[in-house]
Amino acid sequence: MSVTRRAVLEQLATASDADQRETTSKAALAALLETDEGTIESHLNGLAACELVRTYPDGRVRITITGEELLALDTDELMIVDSE
Repeated sequence: MSVTRRAVLEQLATASDADQRETTSKAALAALLETDEGTIESHLNGLAACELVRTYPDGRVRITITGEELLALDTDELMIVDSE
């Protein structure tokens, strides 16, 4: 199953909370999206570069307020977010 970066961000939004700083794990995301942790980590690295997610050294991860706001735009169109 091919997992998109958007799918990872959407799943992370349901599994974590920016305001409460609630986190989930890369392993939990991989299980929910039925893919391997390497794929999840690759997507998370790209999302973190754009400040849409926050990753922690111990494997925890959460969406940021910016990530939540991007998803709140509720567009079905392709979004391009540049890290710089």
